Amino acid sequence: MLYSMTGYGRSEQSIGDKVLLVELRSLNGKQFDLRLNIPAQLKPFEFDIRQMLSESLERGSVECIATIKNNGASKPVAINTDLLKSYYTSVKQVAEEMQADDSQLLAAILRLPEVVTNQSELLNDEEWAAAQRVFQDAITQINTHRTEEGKVLEADLLDRVQQIEQLQAEIATLEPLRREKIREGLKKTLEENVGKENYDPNRLEQELIYYIEKIDISEEQVRLKNHCDYFREVLKGKERSKGKKLSFVLQEFGREINTTGSKAYDATIQKCVILMKDELEKAKEQVLNIL
Repeated sequence: MLYSMTGYGRSEQSIGDKVLLVELRSLNGKQFDLRLNIPAQLKPFEFDIRQMLSESLERGSVECIATIKNNGASKPVAINTDLLKSYYTSVKQVAEEMQADDSQLLAAILRLPEVVTNQSELLNDEEWAAAQRVFQDAITQINTHRTEEGKVLEADLLDRVQQIEQLQAEIATLEPLRREKIREGLKKTLEENVGKENYDPNRLEQELIYYIEKIDISEEQVRLKNHCDYFREVLKGKERSKGKKLSFVLQEFGREINTTGSKAYDATIQKCVILMKDELEKAKEQVLNIL
């Protein structure tokens, strides 16, 4: 089974007189990269939250946004009087110099960052235990989403590999014709430039055998078939994180396909090689999204 790195999870639950909302979004990434946005009440538990997300999601570019709303009585607020006075003095002086209206000055300053702050209570042990369950529920949802996306990716990758194997089978049928075409082409060139009676046919056959062995593509095709089989084996494996391994296998696909193209010297086989490269590039793009 494959797991995509793309997913979304959301969980919202009441914890005492508060409501905790956790949203998780993930995209593909080489490593685990977390952007965490949590309220002040959860700051003491930031390390635990990061560890929970890292262990559960493993890889990808992840964004986690948690918000806490009070559903009970209003909580008291604190005014940072020193900061307010500093703002007021500075802005008042500028307003006088510019002869600007300062009748709404105090109201404007009260809206500035950190002048007025909520007196948030820290979560107790029981509330933190409940909050962990909210995070875990969001993680379960995003992993479910990742699983569904993984099924789509797996079906697409299997189709790409099948297309490559079909093109490989077509190349196998063209290979004997290619050899004969090369043989006849060299003979015709010699006869036109040297004359049929002026070269040794036995020596020519020896040279042809040597030349055709140099451009033989059977080994590349055997290795490519083995890579296709191994790719399917990795897909069906039980390990959870497979993206990097599959990417390495596709690199081996590319080596064999490129070598086949460089040895082909045949327009029809070259066309098959181009189509194989196209399927390979599409597969590589898909593998970038796999966990």
